[in-house]
Amino acid sequence: MGDQDVLGDRRRAAEVGREYQQMGVAAKLAAEWRRARDDEEGFQELLDEGEEVREELAAARVERERLEEEIRLAMVERDPNDDKDVIVEIQGGAGGEEAGLWAGDVHRMLTKYAERRGFKAESLEASEGKFTFAIKGDGAFSVFKYEGGTHRVQRVPATESQGRIHTSTATVAVLPEAEDVDVDVQQSDLQIDVYRSSGPGGQSVNTTDSAVRITHKPSGIVVSMQDEKSQLQNREKAMRVLRARLYEAAVAEQQAELAADRRSQVGTGERAEKIRTYNFQEGRVTDHRVKLTKHNLPAALEGELEEFTETLQAEERRARLEEQARA
Repeated sequence: MGDQDVLGDRRRAAEVGREYQQMGVAAKLAAEWRRARDDEEGFQELLDEGEEVREELAAARVERERLEEEIRLAMVERDPNDDKDVIVEIQGGAGGEEAGLWAGDVHRMLTKYAERRGFKAESLEASEGKFTFAIKGDGAFSVFKYEGGTHRVQRVPATESQGRIHTSTATVAVLPEAEDVDVDVQQSDLQIDVYRSSGPGGQSVNTTDSAVRITHKPSGIVVSMQDEKSQLQNREKAMRVLRARLYEAAVAEQQAELAADRRSQVGTGERAEKIRTYNFQEGRVTDHRVKLTKHNLPAALEGELEEFTETLQAEERRARLEEQARA
């Protein structure tokens, strides 16, 4: 990290910093393993002193084996984006008006989850049935990447007079927020249009051209922002979202076999495409990727999603470990 060539290269310095942080976890586990091994060897030498020593030896052996497994998992090659902040886009899918309401519920659930994990949520855009926000904090992507996909709800809508259960969806895209060193955006590639804000987010500012639409001409990606009164603030937010989309698209191109692109997360929003189902009648939440069902729907909607995240993280580590073993 003190190499002058690294210090002079912002991209390389960022990469090395992340690698150092990741290795620190394994190094700490290795120190614990050495202590557990020494304890085991010490108790082995004292076996003749009675049954209590045998119990201590067995406990030390279990601890050493546990740490060995932890070290193997810690050394699994991580997703290079895990330490990044994220930009989350939520939109109502299938289900009409109810889908828009469900998108709002998913937005509330994920922002509450961010608060529980000690992250900071920052709204970028909010309109009827569509929400874009950033989540900042060390390792935000490693937590929220599992929320990308179609969230399906089964409940009786407030507007349903006959008590029938409806099925609706909201699509969630989770994009690692790109740093300046990650994406090189040329000003000549951008078409920037300004216009007057409209709708609920722009009623107080629709007398000036404060809304901004940025088109990245090479990729065709278009980002619009109008929630802020300042044209400059809207432009800054739009550029953050644009950078995240461009970065995610570049990663998807490099790792197409991992289905990392935004379309694979979001799909079409049809009811059959889902990562998780929230059933109000039975009070249950089911994650279809790991076949985990919990009967804690109210708690989940308040942001208590840790068990789902931990199960998905463990499954990803196991899969990566198997891939490395085969390689």
